[in-house]
Amino acid sequence: MQRPDPASLPLSPGVYHYKDARGRIIYVGKARVLRRRILSYFRPEGLPAKTRAMLAHAVSLDVLTTTTEKEALLLESSLIKKHRPHYNIVLRDDKQYVLFRIDAKHPFPRLEIVRKTRRDGARYFGPFTSALAARETWKLLHRAFALRRCSDRAMKNRVRPCLYHHMGQCPAPCMQLVDSRQYYEAVHKVIELLEGKSAPLLARLRQEMETASEALEFEAAARLRDQIRAVERTVERQATVLPGGGDMDVIGLFAADKGLALGIVFVRNGAMTDGRTFYWSGLCFEDAPELLWSFVGQYYNTMTPPPRILLPWLPPDSETGEAPDGMTPQEAAPSDDGAHSQRDILEQMLSERRGGPVRLVAPQHAKDNQLVDVAQSNAREEARRRERHAEQDILQQLAAALHLPERPQRIECVDVSHTGGRQTRVGMVVFEDARPNPPAYRSYAMPDGGDDYATLYHWIARRLESGPPWPDLLLIDGGRGQLHAVQRALEEAGQDGLFALAAIAKARDEEGHADRRAGNVADRIFLPGRSNPLPLREGGPELLFLQHIRDTTHNFAIGRHRKARGKAALSGELMRLPGIGPATARLLWEHFASLEAMRAATEEDLRRLPGIGPGKAALLREKLRGL
Repeated sequence: MQRPDPASLPLSPGVYHYKDARGRIIYVGKARVLRRRILSYFRPEGLPAKTRAMLAHAVSLDVLTTTTEKEALLLESSLIKKHRPHYNIVLRDDKQYVLFRIDAKHPFPRLEIVRKTRRDGARYFGPFTSALAARETWKLLHRAFALRRCSDRAMKNRVRPCLYHHMGQCPAPCMQLVDSRQYYEAVHKVIELLEGKSAPLLARLRQEMETASEALEFEAAARLRDQIRAVERTVERQATVLPGGGDMDVIGLFAADKGLALGIVFVRNGAMTDGRTFYWSGLCFEDAPELLWSFVGQYYNTMTPPPRILLPWLPPDSETGEAPDGMTPQEAAPSDDGAHSQRDILEQMLSERRGGPVRLVAPQHAKDNQLVDVAQSNAREEARRRERHAEQDILQQLAAALHLPERPQRIECVDVSHTGGRQTRVGMVVFEDARPNPPAYRSYAMPDGGDDYATLYHWIARRLESGPPWPDLLLIDGGRGQLHAVQRALEEAGQDGLFALAAIAKARDEEGHADRRAGNVADRIFLPGRSNPLPLREGGPELLFLQHIRDTTHNFAIGRHRKARGKAALSGELMRLPGIGPATARLLWEHFASLEAMRAATEEDLRRLPGIGPGKAALLREKLRGL
């Protein structure tokens, strides 16, 4: 890519992104000063290998200006999450962690397992990466301390105690069999345990057990004994690393032979509760500073950060006040003495998300270094595990099997679904880096007709209108006929070779019919210009992966078709009502997502619709209620 004219680049903060020849965004970056940052990519030497490779594939550059550096950081994170550019360090982790929630403001709180935190005044404990382990702890706590398990709505409508009450695991606040003060004693013990205050809790429980035993209250003493055992079993899963307590996350890095690994350890209330590991192939140690900043920005975009995040070191800021090599100071913006560093901007963003101060710090004493070593050790094990399986990269195997020039990073798959040629839908799913990307799924409403070949032929025009990003591979659910229809449409549109094509068809049984029996792994793969299917091994990883994509597409297409068919049927039912014609039915569907929403609408809601007066709103309200 040619060096841009410095005068064409703004001096403000913002985001820039490079695109390849297909119009795909391949890299997104942010800048305190766009001109200075972008021109730094075109200095004569000293660029990392990853940056040189990106520039070799880039053909165009776009910029988006922002008013502040923090806005640029948030926009960069949003664009990376949306486009998943090939040359960015993308956190490919959509996992939502498990937390415990207790709403202490409720007169009878319950211990819930949730996936997200909200600013609702409740107490949250966690995170836990293993939902199974968290649920086991949840069951253990309920057996030890009698708390209600039912929802607020179920509790309000209950007319008799539930089974847990008869098992001695719920005091039945729904039936007013316990007052809030007695109930809160158990809640307080659970909170103490989740806060890591197990020692005083155990001491108090042992004292209460001895008192009950001396008073010959053996049932109470036995119940307290069981509580002590449950607390000890819960505590033994956690290793105390901060005797003074406190919450923080600890990050460690490990540079392996073929990539970088990152480990993160969660410390809550002074105890190490859990951890997580990540791995990025193709990165080297010189990418570590970018990795650390990018990871923190993306990871805590959906997670509530603790007050302290311990990094193995504080990376240097990605931008300096100096003009890049090979350009004059006039080409770069003057240094802004009031500009914030990358660390400052991240801390501001994280503090806003937490609702309190958050600090990014480097190790300050031996204990910090020990924790970083633990996180680094976890990262090292993850790198070794991933690199042992690197040769089994499914996309690399798929590229070899389909004779593709490179790994298909983006795979699109299409399937036609209809019933007797009515409510025809073409469903398209997208897999990126071998993972489904549901936000990129699309459903195309096509003209009615039972000819799948014609539908796919006309669909290509719709796909070309949608524009990039183009797939590296378009997989078609069908045989040679469907493949030929798509190929002919691309040729007639002058786009032959825009992307690779393949078709997947069901294997044939003994009578020559499509074999749709469960467990069939002998599907056939067709390529353009080849009359016979590819000789892929039955049950091989490449064929199984393509079948998984096809099945995902098939289910998506059928679901969208059934939704369209159901909507058409309900529209017909609506138009059977007096006073509702096609125009009114279409108006109702445009403003209400379902028949249930229509039935729940008030007269005021209906009067807000264009062309609906008070009289017609009352009539519609009556007719909809009667459905």
